[in-house]
Amino acid sequence: MSFRTYLFIPACLVIFAAGCSQKPAEPSGYRAYVTNETSGDMTVIDSSNMEVVENVHLGKRPRGIHASPDGKLLYIALSGSPIGGPNVDESTLPPPDKSADGIGVFDIAQNKIVRTIEGGSDPENFAVSKDGKWIYVSNEDDDGVSFIDLTSGKLVPPTIKTGEEPEGVTLTADGKLIYSTAEADGTVSVIDVEGRKLIKTFKVGRRPRNVVFLPDGLHAYVNAENDGNIGIIDTTKNEMTGTIELGTPGQVKPMGMALSADGGKLYVSTGKGKSVFVIDTATNKIVTSFEVGQRPWGVALSPDGKTLFTANGPSNDVSIVDTATNTVTKKVKATGGPWGIQIVNK
Repeated sequence: MSFRTYLFIPACLVIFAAGCSQKPAEPSGYRAYVTNETSGDMTVIDSSNMEVVENVHLGKRPRGIHASPDGKLLYIALSGSPIGGPNVDESTLPPPDKSADGIGVFDIAQNKIVRTIEGGSDPENFAVSKDGKWIYVSNEDDDGVSFIDLTSGKLVPPTIKTGEEPEGVTLTADGKLIYSTAEADGTVSVIDVEGRKLIKTFKVGRRPRNVVFLPDGLHAYVNAENDGNIGIIDTTKNEMTGTIELGTPGQVKPMGMALSADGGKLYVSTGKGKSVFVIDTATNKIVTSFEVGQRPWGVALSPDGKTLFTANGPSNDVSIVDTATNTVTKKVKATGGPWGIQIVNK
């Protein structure tokens, strides 16, 4: 065997061990997709360096954002209604542009909105079915939850009546039940998905935002913005059994919630309170709280649970938090009014 041949064989073996392919390795990590309510676009953050990759145009008032089960699509609530709020005189606002209402379907591979489907009037938040065939959206103008067939892109009646001003929409792990919060009534409504009927409506705190389920499915949490607390729900009885007080109502306003993969920790953003609270779900006690930025709203955890993201609206940035130390390691600039966050693996 010549020296030249001897060198060639190991080189081939190295290539063979790697699959004898010249195709580059698939990218690792994940990206954070952040909707910007006032600028009408989406900020994309890459986990490899925690830098903004780009800002992609979406439409008017993008807020709620959720991924398809296969992670290839993002569904984004778009609205032509002007921005109001508790201290805004709505009579001074311009008329809504209903032609801008809908659920935008964003294809991650194509990096653009590929179609906009019906979403009812002024859609804000929603849930995607486990099989990826349906969207369940809170329809504030109709005081209920509407069903959207993703194949046809159409609303399918009837809208299931809930409390006044429905807000959050969350599916149970098995996809059989919807829990919908109603801001004006301070209630949670439970809907049977297959039967398309209301099972029960029960009282919680003032201005509830959303529901998060523990992995056992027997308990859940609901954030009461105007009470400054987190309600504890017994899902076997569908009633609230206690609260976790975060601070003075009006100063601490729980807005978003994210649960660790093992269900051991609940992270709660507090809007005007500028902070995130960490709750031990085994004891329902506050572990710690730490400041993240101006009016943190949307909140999400990385797939490995080591990083927390918060969308800080007034300061137009996203805080990146090391969950081991509960400290902000970086703030990334967004565009206008970051609202919701969705994490998707590359």
